[in-house]
Formats: sequence, C-alpha cells, structure tokens
Amino acid sequence: QVRLVESGGGLVQPGGSLRLSCAASGVSLDYYAIGWFRQAPGKEEREGVACMSSGDGSTYYGDSVKGRFSISRDNAKNTFDLRMNSLEPDDTAVYYCTADSMDSYCSKDGMAEPDYWGQGTQVTISS
Repeated sequence: QVRLVESGGGLVQPGGSLRLSCAASGVSLDYYAIGWFRQAPGKEEREGVACMSSGDGSTYYGDSVKGRFSISRDNAKNTFDLRMNSLEPDDTAVYYCTADSMDSYCSKDGMAEPDYWGQGTQVTISS
C-alpha cells in the first residue's frame, strides 16, 4: 500500500521561507515522478506547483512559484522536499505531495493527475 505523508506546514510571515517534506512508504521513489499540488481556500481546483521526473530529474514549476520554490528528492531516504522562499499571502493553501509511476505525469508543459496523494498540510502566509 502506497502512502505519502507531508510535514512542515505552518504559519509564516510574508517574505519568509518554509520547507515541506514528503515521506513515502510502500513504493520506491527511484522509479516515480514526484510533485506538489496546492489548493487555495475557496478554490475547487488544485494547482500543480512543482514536479520532478524520475528519469533525468527534469523539473516543472508553475508560473506563480518560479524562482521562489525548489523541489528536490532523496531517493535513499525515500523522501522529497519543497523549499519555498519569498512567500506571499497568495501562497496560502493546503499543499499535497504526489507521486506517479509515469514520467508523463511531469512535463515541461505542466502536471497531470497523479496516481498517489498525501493527506495535505496547511501553509498559511500572514502577518
């Protein structure tokens, strides 16, 4: 059974930084594309934030987070992170870590619906 568990959410002031982590069990992330989605309050759709393929490690970032967020993975620990800098109130959302067995999930054009989701962690940017 595949399980993804996020950690690291919380309340941060605008301009601050935060690191989210995702720990996987039941699957070896060596062979999975990984990524992060978020769902802002009052919005129905989830936005693809960042992802990384399993093959060549290529990445995708949503336009709203480019230059501020960075995704990384540690296959030895079966974990991956999302480092978030220069946080803005519009970054407030529930953040979900995701994984998919197909690298087509993560392309230069965006992110597809993944196979697996974490339960989500709340990130609030407020002064």
